[in-house]
Amino acid sequence: MNLQLPIISAEQRLAEKRGVKGVLVGKAGIGKTSQLWTLPEKTTLFFDLEAGDLAIEGWSGDTIRPRTWQECRDFAVFIGGPNPALRPDQPYSQAHFDAVCAEFGDPAVLQRYETVFIDSITVAGRLCLQWCKGQPQAYSEKTGKPDNRGAYGLLGQELIGWLTHLQHTRHKNVWFVGILDEKLDDFNRKVFSLQIDGSKASLELPGIVDEVITLAEIQPAEGPSYRAFICHTLNDKGYPAKDRSGRLDPIEPPHLGQLMAKIQGPVPPSAERLNFTGLAANPQSPSEN
Repeated sequence: MNLQLPIISAEQRLAEKRGVKGVLVGKAGIGKTSQLWTLPEKTTLFFDLEAGDLAIEGWSGDTIRPRTWQECRDFAVFIGGPNPALRPDQPYSQAHFDAVCAEFGDPAVLQRYETVFIDSITVAGRLCLQWCKGQPQAYSEKTGKPDNRGAYGLLGQELIGWLTHLQHTRHKNVWFVGILDEKLDDFNRKVFSLQIDGSKASLELPGIVDEVITLAEIQPAEGPSYRAFICHTLNDKGYPAKDRSGRLDPIEPPHLGQLMAKIQGPVPPSAERLNFTGLAANPQSPSEN
């Protein structure tokens, strides 16, 4: 039997269709959910966790409304397919996928959707925590009393597993929407963080997705304030942001449809994507300092 190493050639890799995986964050009421208006209605699936669709009243796209964490997991495996590396008793396994397909039908029904818009990761975290508090890991083995450490440890594992599974849905765009918290640290400086129960998911999520975009209010030196997407990690306000595509400017118009079109546009030359500004031309070795 002749077996060949399954190498994916550069031509095959470049020809693959790949979706954008991103997080859209911003303070409450700034217009995150309203970004649905910028997406094609026929090919966008609204994953509505907040029941806050008043902002898109009249939008004619399709919606699913999970009410429990189990439903969130079921929809994730239905959308993303099974993970062959998992045991049959684990969520997102082939057995989980088969059981969900038996309930929901043929997953081919999802082929028409190019984008899944999940609003919001904040509420997903609350549903997950509620579920975790009822699991055996959330109770002390010695006393049988609730153990918050166990519940929050399970919360981190569950959320990261859910996010990672959706991130591996290669052919679809997946956007997670989240509320951005703003606080002052001990030095009276603004510090931003994603509003999710527990710290593990909020810390690891930026490393899972390709894009982290903050919808922020910009106050120029003169003139009225305006909304914009903050797209680069290095920004003067310290907003969470990240662009793996190398195609986005530091500030982009607040239009998610146009942003995705730009991300999926022609690849810029590597010389344009690499930025060595600020590095010394001939840095000294440690021994020379």
